[in-house]
Parts: sequence; structure tokens; C-alpha cells
Amino acid sequence: MEKTTKPMSGYFMILFVLGLIIFAVALFIQQIMIVVGIISVVTALICLGGFFIVEPNKSMVLLLFGKYKGSVKANGFYWVNPFMTKKKISLRVRNFENKPVKVNDKIGNPVMIGTIVVWQVEDTFKATFDVDDYENFVHLQSDAAIRKMAGLYPYDNFEAEEAEITLRSGVEEVNHSLEKEISDRLYHAGIKVIEARISHLAYSSEIASAMLQRQQATAIVAARQKIVEGAVGMVEMALADLKLKEIVDFDNEKKAVMVSNLMVVLCSDKSASPVLNVGTLNQ
Repeated sequence: MEKTTKPMSGYFMILFVLGLIIFAVALFIQQIMIVVGIISVVTALICLGGFFIVEPNKSMVLLLFGKYKGSVKANGFYWVNPFMTKKKISLRVRNFENKPVKVNDKIGNPVMIGTIVVWQVEDTFKATFDVDDYENFVHLQSDAAIRKMAGLYPYDNFEAEEAEITLRSGVEEVNHSLEKEISDRLYHAGIKVIEARISHLAYSSEIASAMLQRQQATAIVAARQKIVEGAVGMVEMALADLKLKEIVDFDNEKKAVMVSNLMVVLCSDKSASPVLNVGTLNQ
């Protein structure tokens, strides 16, 4: 468990070390108590190993012969037992962009997903002692979380029409799920995930062309359906208007011909080229 500590100020000890050195120099000059002078110099040199600086948003983990003594988080100039092992850990917010990796969505389609993860060390004890390399741990666990998250949702609802949330349309829900999955995995390393989101999403190259054609076909079918619905309504309105104003009286055969002609004109994707009848209606 993390324990925050505040060591002795380094400014007092640096005066002490300077005093030892001055004292030793004075003894050497007077050539008296040479042994005491040597001891003073050795002591000063040993004490120099206890000085360290903690910068803003950084910390220092202290160990004494393998025993955890605490973490220094307040910035400043300090001195501790020279035999303590000191390990610096950054508390600054960091982020990395995970290059797109190939994963399978819920229905097995291979897709490429890239992510951006914003994180920082929250517990220096866990980051130092619970994992071997916390930075590498962040990268590996983020990659594993992406693969698990991708398997929970289909890429789109073309093949999974009943899906309410997809990777392509449910951006907020998917990013929230990804952030939670990564946070749960990195908790054991004392890492806090500030944000995790998808930065790249596409079908894998081997199926991208086929999926694009399918999407285009689906869009064309949907557009044609709307055109036909509109054309039927216009033909119905035209026949009703002609009958109401008694402009012309059609029998069923003539109505069928007119409906056919109007549907061709309205539904064709090219401009119609009509053939004019200069005779009577019965020709």
C-alpha cells in the first residue's frame, strides 16, 4: 500500500556536509588529527548520496535494503539515508496512440481498430512493485482490452440488424466500454485511465472492398425504395386529379398503360425519351 512521506530538507544537510569538508581541510592544513579529517571527508562523501530533488508532478519511491519506506510526492530538495534506493516515477498525464490492430467484431468480421489512451500513475507502490514494467503493462493491457471490447459489438447493423449498439454508430457507448475495460485492467498497476477512445475504425483490407460494395448496394436499394414509394403516390394523385376534373376518361387498359409510362419516367435513373402519339387516343 502506498505511503506518502516527507524526508529531511536537503538545505540543512548540505550545510552539514560543507562543514565536515571545511573541518577536514582545516585539520589537513594544520596536520593534526589526520585520521579524524579522513573520516570527516569519507562521511561527507557518503552523505552526498542521500541528496535528491523531486520536480513538480514527479515522485520518488524510497527503499532501504529492500524494504519500502514511502513515496515522496511533494516537490523540493531532500536528504535521506544514503543507503536508501531511490526510484523516480512520473505523475504527469501521459498518452499514447495505439496503432490500428486487426481484431474480430461480434459476428467475426475482421476490423482494424486504433485507440488513444490518456493515463497517469496514481499509486506509486503498485506501479513499482505489483508489475514489472508499468509502461509496458499499459500498452499490453490496452491492446488486450481492445480485442475484448471489439468482440462485444458488431461493426455495423447490416448483418446484425437487431444490434442497438455497434462499433460505428455507438461511439459514446463503445468508448465508455473501452475506458472501463482498460481501467479495470490497469487498476492492479496503480494506473488511472483519464480517457480512452477509438481513433481509427475500418474493415480489414481483405474484406473492405466487399463490405463497401455491400454498403453501396444497400444504399441504392434504400434510395430506389423511396423513389418507388414517391412515384406510386404521384401516379395515384395524377389519376385521381384527372378523374376529378373530368379531363379524360380512362378505361382499365388505358390506366394500366399510363401507370406504366409514368412509373418508367419517374423511376428511371436517366432522362426519359417519350414517343409522341399524333393520332387519336385509341391508336
